[in-house]
Amino acid sequence: MFPLKFAGQLFTAKMRISNNIIFSVVFLGQLLLSQLATAQVDSFKEIRILSQNYPDSAITLVKKQYAKAVNDRDLMLQGNCLQAIGWLCVNQGHYAQAQDYYFQADRIYTQINAKQSLASNWTDIGELNIFNKQHHVAKEYFNKALHAFKGENDRNGEASVLGNIGHLFEKEGHYDSAFVYQKQALAIYREQTNRNGEATIHENLGSIYEDLGKYDSAYAHFEKARNLYQQTKDNYGKIVVINNMGDIFRKTNKYPESIQLTQLAFRLAENLGDVYQMASTTKDLSKTYALSGQMDSAYFYAERSRKLVLELYSVDGARHTAFFQALYDMNQKAEEIEELQTNKRMNSILLLGTILVLILLSILSYVLYSRQKIKIKTQIAESRKQEAERELAEIALKNQLLEDKQLKQELTLKEKELTSHTLNLIRSNQFLEELRDELKALVKDDRRDQKKPMQRMVQQISEHITQGIHWKEFMGTFERVHHSFFEKLIKLFPDLTAADMRLIALLKINLNNTDIAILLGISQDSLRVARHRLRKKLKLEQSEDLAGYLFRIS
Repeated sequence: MFPLKFAGQLFTAKMRISNNIIFSVVFLGQLLLSQLATAQVDSFKEIRILSQNYPDSAITLVKKQYAKAVNDRDLMLQGNCLQAIGWLCVNQGHYAQAQDYYFQADRIYTQINAKQSLASNWTDIGELNIFNKQHHVAKEYFNKALHAFKGENDRNGEASVLGNIGHLFEKEGHYDSAFVYQKQALAIYREQTNRNGEATIHENLGSIYEDLGKYDSAYAHFEKARNLYQQTKDNYGKIVVINNMGDIFRKTNKYPESIQLTQLAFRLAENLGDVYQMASTTKDLSKTYALSGQMDSAYFYAERSRKLVLELYSVDGARHTAFFQALYDMNQKAEEIEELQTNKRMNSILLLGTILVLILLSILSYVLYSRQKIKIKTQIAESRKQEAERELAEIALKNQLLEDKQLKQELTLKEKELTSHTLNLIRSNQFLEELRDELKALVKDDRRDQKKPMQRMVQQISEHITQGIHWKEFMGTFERVHHSFFEKLIKLFPDLTAADMRLIALLKINLNNTDIAILLGISQDSLRVARHRLRKKLKLEQSEDLAGYLFRIS
């Protein structure tokens, strides 16, 4: 039982051609290869090797073997053919069909009590369930196969199952268990001098170490696998391992070594016509060149990988068609009568299906056309709406600019009004102070009959200096210029008095200390005391400017 591989193997195309031409060339080539293979392929192992590049030729050979087995009533050969067909279906990614053929083979092997063949078939079913992500089912079949191989003393079969169980644990992230089973398998393969089996296990161990980030150990195992594949002349296995070694160098930032190995893998794949590995290696080369800063080479290999993938899909589609055609031909003879009846039903269904599809396509076309018309109308309406909104926005902007201009003009007038009012108050107070000083000089005169009336006049002037100012009018004008200033200030400092507010207003309009003292009718010393008390109420630091702080309050 040799290891399962899913790397699609395809012809190398030397130029881009249409899908129809590709299909024709591949189909004719495969007919020729099928004739050659009939004479050369004798065992199911060789059929599996042939299927790596030519699955349709392989299924044709199995079909002939199966027809002979049915004619000779050879149940063992029938079971082997059914198992081989199941494996070929898995190799093409058709898991449901594969399971059906495996179960048919299982029934035949059970009927004839072929224990080793049963164990081999169970191993294949376990591998199938790994790809179906049914890990618990895979474990059941692997354990059955392991028990059967041990009972038959089939050491190579036992090692194969142990390797598969280790691979399953790796998939589940249980790396300790994976190592245990892989190393058991490796010991058996060494005992049996099975070089190809050893190579497979070293490849599996390298994969585990790579997952764990232990790149030195991973590289060592990949290198051992490469040497063993070299001995067994397994070129397909060698390509995969060399490419993995290149990946290790790339992940450890050794870009020149990575490029060298990946290019070697590409050349080997190109010699074998393995388009799948050619696409994979060119993609890896693009990554490595990009990481090393060689962007021109990275782009070159990225583009080459893209073309190879397109080629892969084109040829792969043709081969899938040919594969299914061969599989269909195999079943056709055994079910000829039923197939004729089925064909009639299928033709009716296809006709109805075609009519239904055409109707659906017509409806879909009409819906798409209607939606497109609605979309265009919606876009036109949206465009008009946006244009109208833009025009309204422009009008609103113009109106806002006019309003801003008017507000600025009004604010300028109010500032002038406030300045004029303040200047008038200063002049009035200066006049009263001068008059008071003259009266004080007269009071000092010895004329006793004038002294008392003059003292009364001085007192009245002093009172009018502080009380006669039209503070209400001044404060109203100030509030219009500095809108909501006092409201914000009171919210911040609710214990401010009316006298504090008058001092703050005079500081806010940037009057000097002399003018402020005149307007408040106090001396410079009293003004300094008032400013000091105000600073304490506003909780200002010693270094912080009082007037500057008030200017920052808008």
